[in-house]
Amino acid sequence: MKTDVLVRDVMWQQVDIVDRRMTVQDALNTMQHKKTKMLIIDKAHQHDEYGVVLMGDIAGKVIAKNKALDRVNVYEIMNKPAISVHSKMHVRYCARLLTRLSLSRCPVIDDGEVVGVISLTSIVFNNNELKDADETDDS
Repeated sequence: MKTDVLVRDVMWQQVDIVDRRMTVQDALNTMQHKKTKMLIIDKAHQHDEYGVVLMGDIAGKVIAKNKALDRVNVYEIMNKPAISVHSKMHVRYCARLLTRLSLSRCPVIDDGEVVGVISLTSIVFNNNELKDADETDDS
């Protein structure tokens, strides 16, 4: 089995970063269109940090509090600074970190810039594919 699987090997590289002033309604529309469960919120300035908004944030901080989706901006509900990993981290450690923090996904940040998104789903499915390929090689 391939033992040195890094985050960069299994992360999604198609990442959309949205402006912090976007309304939650627009964020939901973007999430639905892109079929994603997490949005990365851009830095406000060079020395700022990225934020993230998850479906749970929208449900708990907007809908559960009966706020209007079109009157709340994502910067009001985002988690910042975003918990992130780097692309050269081994997926084993990434999986440990995400599960320890009860996260299903997080941004991948190298040199202060978002380069992808990693999820437990991509780690698990990739690990399964490697196992299947390994068994085929042994035949």
